Amino acid sequence: MRCLYREKKHYCGEYLEVDIFPVFEYQRGRSKKRKPTSETQKRLNQRNAERKLIRLLNTNFTKKDIRFDLTYNDENYPGSPEDAQREMQNFLRRVKRYRKKNGLPDLKYVAVTEIGKKSARLHHHIVMSGGVDINTLAEIWSRGYTTAKPLQFDEYGIVGIAKYLIKEPILGKRWCASRNLEQPKTSERDGRLPQYKVKEIHDSGYDMHEELERLYEGYSLAEVKPYYNEINGGYYLTVKMYKKPAPKRSRKRGYYERQ
Repeated sequence: MRCLYREKKHYCGEYLEVDIFPVFEYQRGRSKKRKPTSETQKRLNQRNAERKLIRLLNTNFTKKDIRFDLTYNDENYPGSPEDAQREMQNFLRRVKRYRKKNGLPDLKYVAVTEIGKKSARLHHHIVMSGGVDINTLAEIWSRGYTTAKPLQFDEYGIVGIAKYLIKEPILGKRWCASRNLEQPKTSERDGRLPQYKVKEIHDSGYDMHEELERLYEGYSLAEVKPYYNEINGGYYLTVKMYKKPAPKRSRKRGYYERQ
């Protein structure tokens, strides 16, 4: 069974994420893959959704943009999650009109509708383009209280917000987004890294940062996340990097334990 290692690179604005994994040429008569358990699949779906959203946010938003949270007062409280979703979409349409009228770039956003665990009340979280005064946004909403925070990036981007937004969907979708979002650019390459080199990075982690920064010129290493598959004997790596120079706000870099 021949094995090559593939690099799958995701370019996300100021960030680069690289998945390094084995690709096998299986012989005929191989055994069927075992289906993951429902709980394992659920965790995998959650992880994949988080990674997809992190890449999307890092690609499209900067520290000039904001997170905007919307709540309802009793007078305007929607009768169902579907009604709440319509209220949020109406708000976004009004913001788009305001931006167009005032000569601002088209609105970009990623939004989720949730039910609070403690309050059991519907509310919304939106990552959106900046440039509009927060008091003006509150007036455009006019259904309840609002809070606004500037986006803060570190060497991982805005991972914390993405993980906060990814929860159990209440309307079948984890989030909704504007159609003008740019998708991360992705490229693949096979065979550049031999197995011994992947194993060396797997075993040494952040100690290999100089080597990884040579491989991916122009980027600094934020994290190496390794995994060894005992079933197929393959080494798996997720490498996260950010463009030089480093962002101002920083977090201690780390080498994550095997999962």
